[in-house]
Amino acid sequence: MIELKKGVRLHVIATKKYKTIQIYGRFTTRLTKEIMTKRALLANMLETNSLRYPDQTKLSGQLAELYGASFGLNVGRKGNLHWLDVGLGVVNGKYVNDPQLFPAVMDFLQEVLFYPNIHDGKFDEQTFQLEKENLQSYIETLHEDKQTMASLKIKETYFTDEAQKLPSFGTVDDLADETSEALAAYYQEMITQDQVDLFVIGDVDEAEMAEVFKQLPFADREESVPAIYYYQTNDNVIREQQVQEAVTQGKLNLAYATDVYYEDVDRFALLVFNGLFGGFPHSKLFMNVREKASLAYYASSSFDTFRGYLQVQTGINSNNREKVLHLINEQLLELQAGNFTELAFQQTKAMLKNHYLLGLDSMQNTIETTYLAQWLPKSKLTDEEWLRRLEAVTTKDVQKVAKKIRLQAIFFLDGGQQNG
Repeated sequence: MIELKKGVRLHVIATKKYKTIQIYGRFTTRLTKEIMTKRALLANMLETNSLRYPDQTKLSGQLAELYGASFGLNVGRKGNLHWLDVGLGVVNGKYVNDPQLFPAVMDFLQEVLFYPNIHDGKFDEQTFQLEKENLQSYIETLHEDKQTMASLKIKETYFTDEAQKLPSFGTVDDLADETSEALAAYYQEMITQDQVDLFVIGDVDEAEMAEVFKQLPFADREESVPAIYYYQTNDNVIREQQVQEAVTQGKLNLAYATDVYYEDVDRFALLVFNGLFGGFPHSKLFMNVREKASLAYYASSSFDTFRGYLQVQTGINSNNREKVLHLINEQLLELQAGNFTELAFQQTKAMLKNHYLLGLDSMQNTIETTYLAQWLPKSKLTDEEWLRRLEAVTTKDVQKVAKKIRLQAIFFLDGGQQNG
């Protein structure tokens, strides 16, 4: 890791594995309700235009000149952190015999990050309105997809913190209040105050990269490491939310507290538990709720070790709500009692191992683990250590984790009698 400026770090991952070079920048700040929509809109603005490339056509034309480089911005979140990410992928100049390619790519990156389409303290109004409409229709479209809508709604029901309830791209209500002036002011805040991590992956030289990246006009900023984990006080009341809509398939989603976080020893037992519960096609939810009882069109579980949270998603016939609830709970009780076969246990471990090994080839995975190792130094594991910890999980460990899992929220999208 190379410190370019205070609060601005460069991570060079030199490897001969790829014929391309991937540049990735992550702007990190503390998650609050006020900034989420702003940052999503800002990502869209920076992705489509800049001072030198005032519209999408000119910007795309420049990417074509760079041998069809891939480029995009998006937002994301992890626990109490909010990210604005920029990605730029380009063929390595060595392979196309073009030594000027990388400098041209860096020039493009500098342009889009430091010279947005801002005049007199505000973003170009026409582009701003267009991107605002695009973001609004994106958010509205997500709500039309009932499976996504149910997934967003269960989080809204489960979390007690205002910002945690919301998706990383914010809300239509907050978007309505956004102005081109306020967004330009926020851009200044982000570019000068966010913690910045820059990554470059490919067949590159670390010292050379350090020289090139030092040219980017970042300024020193206060170094801050907001606490990444979000802890929620569990209570004895199960929060419920129900929405009635004319849909052919009801959605029943459940949220549980796990009390297991990314650096905990129990994380590996939770991985195995989730694989047995609803993570894989041989899991209990899949086999017993979907296949044997034919009570669900789909049934799966997933978890988040930055918020101590696990969710179950099912698509059901609305009349079967109580039966399905009962059956899901039964699967959890089975795991708590240690009622699962040695075959399923070994199969789950084998699939997790395979999944991990496949992930080693992914640039994005490498970026995420490098990023987290810096925010959470204790989480840094070698591949051997990771696999050893997975292998070490016993059936008793799975039982122990299963016993920690407590239902906290239920969201039901009721299709009423249409499908009765």
